[in-house]
Amino acid sequence: MHKIRIATRESALALWQAEYVKELLRSHFPDLQVEIVGITTRGDKILDKPLSKVGGKGLFVKELETALFEGTADIAVHSMKDVPMQLPDGMSIATICERADPRDAFVSNDYQNLEALPSGAKLGTSSVRRKSQISALRPDLDYVDLRGNVGTRLRKLDEGNYAAILLAVAGLERLELSDRITYKFPVETSIPAAGQGAVGIECRSDDQETLSMLQLLNHEPTFMCVSAERAMSRSLNANCEAPVAAYAQLIGKNLNLVGLVARLDGSQIMIDKMAGDASQAEQLGIQLADKLIAQGALELLGI
Repeated sequence: MHKIRIATRESALALWQAEYVKELLRSHFPDLQVEIVGITTRGDKILDKPLSKVGGKGLFVKELETALFEGTADIAVHSMKDVPMQLPDGMSIATICERADPRDAFVSNDYQNLEALPSGAKLGTSSVRRKSQISALRPDLDYVDLRGNVGTRLRKLDEGNYAAILLAVAGLERLELSDRITYKFPVETSIPAAGQGAVGIECRSDDQETLSMLQLLNHEPTFMCVSAERAMSRSLNANCEAPVAAYAQLIGKNLNLVGLVARLDGSQIMIDKMAGDASQAEQLGIQLADKLIAQGALELLGI
């Protein structure tokens, strides 16, 4: 193969991810031509409604997958937390690159941390996962939906629409906006979304040449962790309307996985853990989901 075409969203962060994958490919295949194919997705166009009301995070992925199906692109680069738990037939996540910081960031121009916010302050987030966990700590805040790319969200904060906003640490650091991070929540306080901080590469399942190339880019420890997280979420039938979190860490040959389900307002939160052999990552995720289901997780989620 002499050329590979990368389908990507056109936001600054998505383009960073595509360039990152481009450089990884070029480092392994110096003679390879790599073209970036920018696509504006429905998720990027519909900014006046919560994602959960217009089709979920899959809106960021669908048009990229169409480009793969139609042959106008060879691979698609995604933030793994945006990838639906069920992929279309004929598609596979071939590679997951090494994970960046998976934590959530508290961003404010006036307040040093969550505790400093006055009662009734407007806190901006579009994530039901973040909202449920932070609501449990501060039920007295006014949680306001916040959509748009990272730059748009920061601008809305700077214009005074919010006292603070919640974003992913990895996205801010990749865009060299670390100075905007006021506070990083420990993963114990705000458990990340499945796949948060990891860049994934999707391609057609029958494209053996591309699949074999992409294997060289795969970061096996991250792949195992994200596989466990996604297996748990998938087994819970979790979508972007569901306050579900999952985070795995590899310690030696063991994988430690923590999972959370919650009510949207944070009034009820269920957390459990599972540990085992990292080679059984997906099975560990399924087992943790089964444990949560046995405790009433599906009823909590209204499934």
